[in-house]
Amino acid sequence: SLPRAQRTSATTTTTMAADAMGGMRDVYADEERDGVRMSYGTWPSSRLEATRIVVPVGCLYSPLKKIAAMPPALAYDPVKCNGCAGVLNPYCQIDFRTKLWTCPFCQNRNHFAPHYAENISEHNLPAELIPQFTTVEYELQQAPQSGPPVFLFVVDTCLDEEEMDELKDSLQQTLNLIPEDSLVGLITFGTHVMVHELGFTECPKSYVFRGTKEYPAQKVQDLLGILPAGRGGMQTQQAQQQAQASAREPAVGRFLLPISECSFTLESILEDLQRDPWPVPSDQRTQRCSGVALSVAVGLLESAYSRQGARIMTFIGGPATTGPGMIVGRPKTEAIRSHTDIQKNNATHMKAAQQFYKSLAERAVASSHVVDIFACSLDQVGLLEMKACCEKTGGLIVLADSFGQSVFKESLRRMFRRFPDDSPGDGGHLQMGFAAQIDVTTSREFKIAGAIGSCSSLKKMGPNVAETEIGTGGTSAWSMGGVDPSTTLAVYFEITNSNANPLPAHKRRYIQFVTQYQHANGRTRLRATTLCGPWHGDPNDASPIARSFDQEASAVLMARIATHRTETEEVPDILRWVDRSLIRLCSKFADYRKDDPGSFRLSQEFAMYPQFMFHLRRSQFLQLFNTSPDESAYYRSVLVRENTTNSLVMIQPSLLSYSFQGTPSPVLLDAASVSPDTILLLDTFFHVVVFHGEKIAMWRDQGYQDHEEHIHFKNLLIAPQTDAQRIMDQRFPVPRYIVCDQHKSEARFVIAKLNPSLTHNTNDGSAGERIFTDDVSLRVFMEHLMKLAVQS
Repeated sequence: SLPRAQRTSATTTTTMAADAMGGMRDVYADEERDGVRMSYGTWPSSRLEATRIVVPVGCLYSPLKKIAAMPPALAYDPVKCNGCAGVLNPYCQIDFRTKLWTCPFCQNRNHFAPHYAENISEHNLPAELIPQFTTVEYELQQAPQSGPPVFLFVVDTCLDEEEMDELKDSLQQTLNLIPEDSLVGLITFGTHVMVHELGFTECPKSYVFRGTKEYPAQKVQDLLGILPAGRGGMQTQQAQQQAQASAREPAVGRFLLPISECSFTLESILEDLQRDPWPVPSDQRTQRCSGVALSVAVGLLESAYSRQGARIMTFIGGPATTGPGMIVGRPKTEAIRSHTDIQKNNATHMKAAQQFYKSLAERAVASSHVVDIFACSLDQVGLLEMKACCEKTGGLIVLADSFGQSVFKESLRRMFRRFPDDSPGDGGHLQMGFAAQIDVTTSREFKIAGAIGSCSSLKKMGPNVAETEIGTGGTSAWSMGGVDPSTTLAVYFEITNSNANPLPAHKRRYIQFVTQYQHANGRTRLRATTLCGPWHGDPNDASPIARSFDQEASAVLMARIATHRTETEEVPDILRWVDRSLIRLCSKFADYRKDDPGSFRLSQEFAMYPQFMFHLRRSQFLQLFNTSPDESAYYRSVLVRENTTNSLVMIQPSLLSYSFQGTPSPVLLDAASVSPDTILLLDTFFHVVVFHGEKIAMWRDQGYQDHEEHIHFKNLLIAPQTDAQRIMDQRFPVPRYIVCDQHKSEARFVIAKLNPSLTHNTNDGSAGERIFTDDVSLRVFMEHLMKLAVQS
């Protein structure tokens, strides 16, 4: 292996060789090394040219992605630039003689601290300067030790007996998964809200809050008789003096206790938990005050554990019908809002509820607390209004039909996944992080337009913040709250360099993501990822930019913008924007002769992109048909927090075919792929479907798989189920598992996703499943695209 100094120059030479080839790069290697996928590897060097490449320059970044090549967390604080606060990284210019380093972002020259200056040399570099460590993580020594994480359960009691038993069973199992030093609390709600005092062991004791009014944090403190705590739940000397004067006690020790001290009390309360006792007339809904319960939970944690890692885990079995945040009235004659009601402004409670939950979310963000929602009901529960609480705080959403379904039970269990015991620095700890904040630093030729994902603006203005906003803009720093290894943020940039100021050929652009979060071990960690890439300045030759195009990341970045715009725009307008963008992109980068659709050709870098857009247009993210407002909100929320691979599966599901003709193979997501003698395995991320062809289902029903001479048929039936289980084992939220047969009712889960190349109007004798739809097929879509793209 090369000495370190030689390795530096070797890396630079490789990078320059790749740049000379036009920015060709292995996007999967980038993702494995830094957790980043970019729409373009090579960027146009002027604002004008950037508008002509259509897809915005941006990237998808997973701040907690497990990186195999990354060194263990460094047990010292990072060296930061005095000018822009950028963190020392391999792209800094080092003067070993004068012991100075030049920041690549602001060009500021900085002195090394004495302990660095004494030891640093070309052959003795700290980890953060070694070329292959473009992502490093620090365990901050100056930051105060955080307390253990807090889990506050907020449980709906307006459930029927069967659902109640399933929920209690899941919660009791969850107590065994939580680390022993973690603090837990319990709030139950129905007609009223009950805050259980776990520290009182003589008998079950709880404080009751009226379910029809909102309680600010101060009121919650007064009614519970608790004192506001300092960082980590510690009481200041002044607070202790106030406690003696007012006979108040801290919440930790009364309402929040280490699970090792209160597991018996908590299990006893859960065991004895009854349905909400208030009578419900047959013509009315149950009186459920979900909004007030969340408000009290936020107030309790604000008072007890501000700026610390804490999760409010909310379990809901129906819509809020009373108090602030109500979704629908109690009379059953009033229907819960639909997409049509929303479009016609007939959703009576929606605006007020959204405003209420948004204000709760802002309070939770300010205290670094996370709100999770587990909604299990056959009807809507108000997820559309409540989703701000999760999206702004980095919380998780799970939507299922029942608390007995594996979608809920297994998802809840997987939430508490831990690092393997042999993982250095992380072994045995929960994979979730708390109180995360991300700060983006850029070089001067471009600015930050915004971010789309589970985040909230920290309103950090600066010279690198663009005036044009995409998503949550006007800032270079965001609060992400709760994070895990799959949490992914989309960050968009705006190139501001003008045509009049051409960049020199050797010029590079630099981006740095600095994520600070509370690790589950109570220490504060900081992860710094630094990226470097080339510019391209020739407006007459776009081929280097085209060769660096990542069609998968670009499809996801565009899907996030489209999804974000659904909150303020009508879906038909968004579909027109998607179509126009695709036509402009193809006009720019395809090879063709003017006005000759037959000559249209797309290079391999763009070949799949139109197909992704075709499936995005038909997806549940932009089509409201056959989904409730809650389901649409759920699907969109999951899309904007997942990584590139998972997001692509949501946009264009994967389809595998199993037959006697050979090994399982991927097939086109097309009606022609359906055959009576094959089994299909469809993965849409939210559903995993095993679809048996007509003949296969008939042979199975006749029991051929039970005969020894038909062992191959038995193996054929087992193979897709084994693969389906493998898919489901890796995923959160756990997908719904469906086994169905051709021409039966549940076959709709597969048929609805297929490209309708064969419809009831097709008469050419093609084999496959005829789909009764007026939707255009991919072939017709591509014909129109080619015709419009080549127009003069």
